[in-house]
Amino acid sequence: MKKKIEQDKPIGKLKRVEDFLPPPEKLVVPQDVVKVTLSLSRPSVAFFKQQAKRNHTQYQKMIRRLVDNYATHYSHA
Repeated sequence: MKKKIEQDKPIGKLKRVEDFLPPPEKLVVPQDVVKVTLSLSRPSVAFFKQQAKRNHTQYQKMIRRLVDNYATHYSHA
């Protein structure tokens, strides 16, 4: 009979690793945002929703990032 492995137990020799994660307050990146009303075409919104779902994020954040990149690119030109 095969020996049953318990899934909730570690396997092999354990090794302590250094805590490398930043504290929670450094994980929150505050953004200076302004709420606006914007009308977009249905195909554009559908595209961003599809891409956001595929990348496990929010479509509004993707659109905001796109506009930020555009503004940054052309403000330095």
